[in-house]
Amino acid sequence: MDAIDQQIIAQLREDSRRSFYAVGREVGLSASAVKRRVDRLLDQGVIRGFTILVDPAPGEQVVEAFVELFCRGRTNPQAIVAAVADLPQVMAAYTVSGPADAILRLRTRTIAELEGTIEMIRAHRDTERTNSVIVLSRLIER
Repeated sequence: MDAIDQQIIAQLREDSRRSFYAVGREVGLSASAVKRRVDRLLDQGVIRGFTILVDPAPGEQVVEAFVELFCRGRTNPQAIVAAVADLPQVMAAYTVSGPADAILRLRTRTIAELEGTIEMIRAHRDTERTNSVIVLSRLIER
């Protein structure tokens, strides 16, 4: 990956719907050259996909929390995924360094739904305990 690839990625991070022509104007390449580079970056797994970010509807209540997950014994990452993958409230899961085995990002409509989701996670046979932090406001999200 060279400097031009990095510039292309920066342009697409700002707006993944930006046309190859518009990106090419910014980085000094033709649209077809940008497309070839993007295709190569996709093939190499550097770019994993394109997505949209959807904010809740205006007025819709949203509760977000980060939950530290502490597992019994030596639980592997695949077991953690198996424990939480079917919960639609789990927006992301990460293995981490430090005392917790993983951190989960949860999004629910109410505190009661958040509590119920955490109870389901706690009920899993590999869960020893959890520690939760509720998000008050988003300051930066990229």
